[in-house]
Amino acid sequence: MRVSKLFTKTSKNAPADEVSKNAQLLIRAGYVYKVMAGVYAYTPLGLRVLENIKQIVREEMNAIDGQELVMTSLQRKETWEGTGRWDDEAVDVWFKTKLKDETELGLAWSHEEAILEMMQQYIKSYKDLPTAVYQFQTKLRNELRAKSGIMRGREFVMKDLYSLHATQADMDQYYDKVIEAYKRCYERFGLGDSTFVTFASGGSFTKFSHEFQTICDAGEDILYVNEDQTVAVNEEVLDEASAELGVDKSSLKPVKSAEVGNIFKFGTEKSEKMNIYFTDSDGTQKPVYLASYGIGITRVMGVIVEKFADDKGIVWPENVAPAKVYLVRIGGEAATEHADQLYAELTDAGIQVIYDDRDERPGAKFADAELMGIPYRVTVSDRLIEAGEYEYTDRATGETQLLTREALLARIN
Repeated sequence: MRVSKLFTKTSKNAPADEVSKNAQLLIRAGYVYKVMAGVYAYTPLGLRVLENIKQIVREEMNAIDGQELVMTSLQRKETWEGTGRWDDEAVDVWFKTKLKDETELGLAWSHEEAILEMMQQYIKSYKDLPTAVYQFQTKLRNELRAKSGIMRGREFVMKDLYSLHATQADMDQYYDKVIEAYKRCYERFGLGDSTFVTFASGGSFTKFSHEFQTICDAGEDILYVNEDQTVAVNEEVLDEASAELGVDKSSLKPVKSAEVGNIFKFGTEKSEKMNIYFTDSDGTQKPVYLASYGIGITRVMGVIVEKFADDKGIVWPENVAPAKVYLVRIGGEAATEHADQLYAELTDAGIQVIYDDRDERPGAKFADAELMGIPYRVTVSDRLIEAGEYEYTDRATGETQLLTREALLARIN
């Protein structure tokens, strides 16, 4: 990707009404465009980050036998009435609309009921269970507060997985398997050291749930954790949860955190309300057990920015960065020829490169590289060519080295 071809441009300023650090930096660096509070468009650079996050999640969901699909955003009123979740008193984040014939519809904020309704066409016998399906989809939630940038949006990308089971034991076993898969996801995002499973309220979902919370100063939650971080409880359920867990709440200390995932066990509650049964091995009809598991893809992106950004800009972990290398060309024909060759060679080797081929002063190029947060900057200049060297800078540490071409290629590969 050549910077000269990008339609986006970096900026020194973010919109005056944008208070969150993650959105300010993402807008300035050209990753997102703010449409309104809680609603953002993602540019080619931003989309690359989202796709990298999604691919990590996709690989981990496939590894636990998840099958990817895409459900509809338009939801029938009747689908949700059976469980009482069409009522605004039960779920207060619905965006609702009507067809021209006055038929009421909802714009999906989640998909538990819709998944069960669809899966009853395929789940007839115990032999059809267990099964798990997941999707990446833009969710729409009428959030009262949308002031945390892409960490709390009214329109956002989410991965939601749903597992269906014949027994409580089978559901419990798979639930634990998903927890381990989620831990691997956060490790690969670069958040593993500061993200852990917490005990939380289920809100519109169930009485209790488990959240994946990342310790983060920009987070909206208060988490209570013990000294070795083996117990973590959300403030909202502190008394009840600590009693249920048998933990002395005075031993738990508060920290700020951001929710990056949430998982629930519904058991047979929904299938019983929706009359969704299967034929068990003894010939009797039994309700399906359901659990659901979510990761906020855009929210993870925002948390990563908040967690690692410094006073120069964004700092992407390598696994999610839109490119591995930011290639800077400084000088005349010799620098251009060498930089073009290096760009082609790295690209042919499958390495994502953002090539700053603009006729711009070096300081501006370096500032943009730091603002955009690409993990490694490689500089080609007339002076360096004469010495047979390339300048290699690590964005996270700021450490700079002069490397030969052979050493540079070995380091990047």
